[in-house]
Amino acid sequence: MKKIFILGAALVLMAGCADLPKYTAVDSNASAKTRMRACMVSEANAKFQAGTLLTKGISATADEIVNTCIKKLALQSAGISEESQSTAESIITNLKNMGYAD
Repeated sequence: MKKIFILGAALVLMAGCADLPKYTAVDSNASAKTRMRACMVSEANAKFQAGTLLTKGISATADEIVNTCIKKLALQSAGISEESQSTAESIITNLKNMGYAD
């Protein structure tokens, strides 16, 4: 399941970089994982736009993004923080590898 979630996030990122609003806008009926993924893509993009995506390194930035989204979405009780850390790292790595971040 974890691999599917990571793969899904990677595909969303690769297919949607030009159309980020499509992947960052979710309705209130979306699952916790979907809302978390949308938040992480949005936060990663905001950091990229600000030029701070990789200033702390992938792992530290992913941890910051996960914690920000958990707080924003109050998802700590949903038990997805560990899975989200890995997903956030994948999002950042994909942005870096695709040449969107230096």
